[in-house]
Amino acid sequence: MYQRVLQQMLDWQVPMAEWAALGAVLLVIVLIAWVSYWVLHRIVLRFLDSAAQKSQRIWHRALFGRKLFSRSMVVVQLVILSWQIQLWLPDGFVLLPVSSIILESLIVLYVMLSLFSLLDVVLDFSMTSRAGRELPLRGLFQGVKLALAVMALLLIVSILIGQSPLILLSGLGAMTAILLLVFKDPILGLVAGIQLSANRMVAPGDWVEMPQYKANGEVIDITLTTVKVQNWDKTITTIPTYAMISDAFVNWQGMQKTGARRIKRSVTIDVRSVRFVDDELKQRIANLPGVADYLAASKAPTNLGAVRFYIAEKLRQNEKVRSDLTLMVRQLQQTAQGIPLEIYCFSAITDWIIYEGIQADIFDELYASLDHFDLAIYQSPSGTDFQQLMSS
Repeated sequence: MYQRVLQQMLDWQVPMAEWAALGAVLLVIVLIAWVSYWVLHRIVLRFLDSAAQKSQRIWHRALFGRKLFSRSMVVVQLVILSWQIQLWLPDGFVLLPVSSIILESLIVLYVMLSLFSLLDVVLDFSMTSRAGRELPLRGLFQGVKLALAVMALLLIVSILIGQSPLILLSGLGAMTAILLLVFKDPILGLVAGIQLSANRMVAPGDWVEMPQYKANGEVIDITLTTVKVQNWDKTITTIPTYAMISDAFVNWQGMQKTGARRIKRSVTIDVRSVRFVDDELKQRIANLPGVADYLAASKAPTNLGAVRFYIAEKLRQNEKVRSDLTLMVRQLQQTAQGIPLEIYCFSAITDWIIYEGIQADIFDELYASLDHFDLAIYQSPSGTDFQQLMSS
């Protein structure tokens, strides 16, 4: 194309025809670049923006907030500009090789950035579904971005040195140990993210407990190398992603899905207060829930056995306790402090504050009811007890 313009300048007998022809083609290149910019950004991009605003809000936020269209438009501009340079400039032009290298490198860079934006858009749409929120997709997508960045870097280097990317790939064999050392955490995080996703071990929103990292709270983010846990005291603990595979942790999500939360707590009974039920005590407790059945079934009823049946029956009557799940009141191995009497059941509400209230109400009633059965709770003597003993 340059030769045609030069020949036309010579036919018109323009002074310094070669420079005039070069200036003309450069002007045409700049004009086409400006027109392409104006059409793509001022017309096409604005049209897509207005169309996205009329649709669902998430479309506009995902497509334009992640700059997918704007970066794609830059790629188109660079391709047009590269084509124009090859078309209009003469083969022997001194700046042609440099311009081609720069434009090809920029095209690779913006293609990579466009793919990054596309992955971000896919991630945003995935987060709108329940399955997407349960899977640690952010870490997986970051792994894909890392692979794309390495590929783009290889392509740019191959463009700069004028060699095939395959030559660079063959030379990477000697650098494998160094690359593994440099990218150790991302590689481990990528593998761990795949395992977490495949096995559904943890997802954003899960309540996890990991004492070795002092983490006890809700997972707020899973990335390629870290898992962020917001503890209940509002502090944030950062855990390496691969630690979720190599170390043990507790995921309370099963409890939340079941809709029940376990109550497992005991009170220690003073052994000296345990005795058989006599006529006077029998008359006093016979009308309490569950006690009559126990007295009728037992040949040698005790006040400790009666209180076990009483508490179990009260738990079954409690609407805030799941009677369809394990519910029992049992004795544990005697200790130096007495006989542990344990309540094992599940509350019907998993919310922490309400759960603590349900548990407190159960044990408040237990503490107050023991006196009806002539049972005493073991309590280590305090300074006040010794003062009363010395003053008596």
